[in-house]
Amino acid sequence: MSKVIYVTGGARSGKSSFALKLAAPYCNRLFLATAEPFDEEMQRRIAKHREERKEQFATVEEPLFLERSLRQLPPGTDVVLLDCLTVWTGNLMHHLESDGEIDRRIEHFLEALVDPPCDIILVSNEVGMGIVPENAMARRFRDIAGIVNQRVASMATEAWLLCSGLPLKLK
Repeated sequence: MSKVIYVTGGARSGKSSFALKLAAPYCNRLFLATAEPFDEEMQRRIAKHREERKEQFATVEEPLFLERSLRQLPPGTDVVLLDCLTVWTGNLMHHLESDGEIDRRIEHFLEALVDPPCDIILVSNEVGMGIVPENAMARRFRDIAGIVNQRVASMATEAWLLCSGLPLKLK
């Protein structure tokens, strides 16, 4: 049975680097990227992540329909590293108009995790440990991201929290 490995932590906690290490033993690796290069800063972040991966992964860019990408993996894929659910949450809020549409996208993704086609490593920011955001949109983002994180973590075979580059196994 395939594993779902959840990796979370704060910004710059070492999540992505740790996830890359988890994926390293696999032969046929696929990186499922959720980021869209909206501006120069995001373009630099994407380029940095590509450099960290080098040529070790095939890459699929999918900002919204993650379950579709998981259903259409190249034959022989051993592991998918999805980075990251937090950016995906922002994409859902940016591209979809209603909470109902967002909820449906989340449900479709979670359904794909019930019987994954291969091992999957999911990276997500832990966004709920700071102060309560000042504006309603930021609070809504925090709430949706928190719900996604809880639901994914509950389904995961393994869960890791990264703090200052140090991994703590949660389950």
